[in-house]
Amino acid sequence: MINTLIGLKDLRENTKHYIAKVKAGKSFTVLQRSKPIFNVTPVDEWGDEGTWETVVDFTKIRKGGVPADEVLKAMRSFGKKRKWIK
Repeated sequence: MINTLIGLKDLRENTKHYIAKVKAGKSFTVLQRSKPIFNVTPVDEWGDEGTWETVVDFTKIRKGGVPADEVLKAMRSFGKKRKWIK
């Protein structure tokens, strides 16, 4: 598989175009100032090896899940108590 090189600015300005290409199976290496910074790859290329795993099922805590802002607030509070986050 050959990755196509694209600029970060081009990706920002043409996101819908590149999403369609990725859905069609293409991969891209995104460059910023001529240096590679990340790859955009279709999810299917990760294989069925269980790349995605459920860490926490927030629907078990509250029906419909827990809002992200509540989770972040709790994580920040937890980190401050343990001096991980300032």
